[in-house]
Amino acid sequence: MKTKLYCIATAIFQLFPIQKRKIFFLSYYGSQYGCNPKYLSMYMVEHCKDWDIVWGFTEPDRHHIDGIRKVRYLSLRYFYEQCTSQVFVTNYRMNSYYRKRKGQLYLQTWHSSLRLKMIEGDAESTLPAHYVTMAKRDSLQTDALLSGSRYSTEIFKHSFWYTGPIVPTGTPREDIMFADNPTLRGQILRKLGISEHKYVALYAPTFRKDNSLKCYNINFDRFTHVLSAKFGGEWIVLLRLHPHLHDYSQQLLQNTDLVTDATKYDDIQELLFVADVVISDYSSLIFDFVLTGRPCLLYVPDLEQYTKSDRNLYFDIEGLPFPVCRDNDELEKKIMTFDEIYYTKGIKKFNDSIGSYETGHACENVMKYIETTLANG
Repeated sequence: MKTKLYCIATAIFQLFPIQKRKIFFLSYYGSQYGCNPKYLSMYMVEHCKDWDIVWGFTEPDRHHIDGIRKVRYLSLRYFYEQCTSQVFVTNYRMNSYYRKRKGQLYLQTWHSSLRLKMIEGDAESTLPAHYVTMAKRDSLQTDALLSGSRYSTEIFKHSFWYTGPIVPTGTPREDIMFADNPTLRGQILRKLGISEHKYVALYAPTFRKDNSLKCYNINFDRFTHVLSAKFGGEWIVLLRLHPHLHDYSQQLLQNTDLVTDATKYDDIQELLFVADVVISDYSSLIFDFVLTGRPCLLYVPDLEQYTKSDRNLYFDIEGLPFPVCRDNDELEKKIMTFDEIYYTKGIKKFNDSIGSYETGHACENVMKYIETTLANG
């Protein structure tokens, strides 16, 4: 019933004229102010003063953002703003009630610059049938898809059910990885309640198909001790579970004050920005963090099981530039023997091999593409 009402609202508001230089942003169905839409929007607020910038949020009052207008996700106003925007930007698949209209530019940013887990058509057998139907329909409406590397472009070509332009702009959310901004770091740490004098290790694994927590068995006391022994200083761990596991993070805190739960923190890019070390597994965020040059290790006690029962991978995990650890003992060993020079060479070789487009100017490149496309009709 709701879907019918949404479709009716869309049909009505599509009768209204499109408003030039109005852009509508949506990130994960309005659940957050983050990912690529956030960073493109921030750039526009600063550099594109003649644009009307609108965001859809499930909880608009939770977000206090200068330079934009907010509407409640799936409200009547939401449909009006979306239907009358000249440009629509999102990082996820749109539901069946979305109808791109003639004269509107639909820009799909996706939600990673590169991925380790197979996606979309390459993982079709693991995806629900209704999602596949929705994704195929969404791709037919997409006008342009952003790419962060030559390797990503090739993945999109065979996985995304899409034959339109794949634009080598770089990834807007990666621009922050090139920033040298101590003030921003301090602001983020204060929001997290962490002293600026502490070093930060971010533990950010992805989810498993059965939502099991067994593989997240890092001993945080041992982990922080070995970090201090190797790199010096006082360390704290930020725990960031996948959004699918929002309600489970408290189970992993292990009654220690060495861990801060950041699972519900909106913007993973800000957590990566303040992290001195990252531990992950099969999450695409490892390819975000690699741009900083700082240490990243993979903790994968279930590697064989994951690739057999969850998702296949685009890369041989042992061939990536990140040290691979199967248990706590190996994690300690790999930290203590971490070789920065060897790691840096591995990162350069990897980025060269994938043909990275990331330069820290993705937002600028995307806006140039939007302006040129609109100017050419």
